[in-house]
Amino acid sequence: QEQLVESGGGLVQAGGSLRLSCAASGRAFSSYGRGWFRQAPGKERLFVAGITWNGNTTYYSDSVKGRFTISRDNAKNTVYLQMNDLKPDDTAVYYCAAHPLRYADYVSLSEYDYWGQGTQVTVSS
Repeated sequence: QEQLVESGGGLVQAGGSLRLSCAASGRAFSSYGRGWFRQAPGKERLFVAGITWNGNTTYYSDSVKGRFTISRDNAKNTVYLQMNDLKPDDTAVYYCAAHPLRYADYVSLSEYDYWGQGTQVTVSS
């Protein structure tokens, strides 16, 4: 059974850092494109960052560009999201996702086939 499991969320002060992890199992996710999305209370789920299967291409939403870094370790079937200089507006549940196209730079929810259960990130001012 394919599964994506996020970890690393928590409470942090503004200006602080967190690193999220997303471990995959049950499928050859090492050959999949991967992404991170987030959903704040009462708002829609939005794209944050994406990475191609080999890690050679990464892409970000404007709101996190320069502060967040997505990376992956295919030997561990894990994707990471390093979040620096966190702001209260970054508070949300963060979800990792996967799609089967190796080189696609997808930013829409409908383009991702597999999702984790989410991890809460709270940034206090």
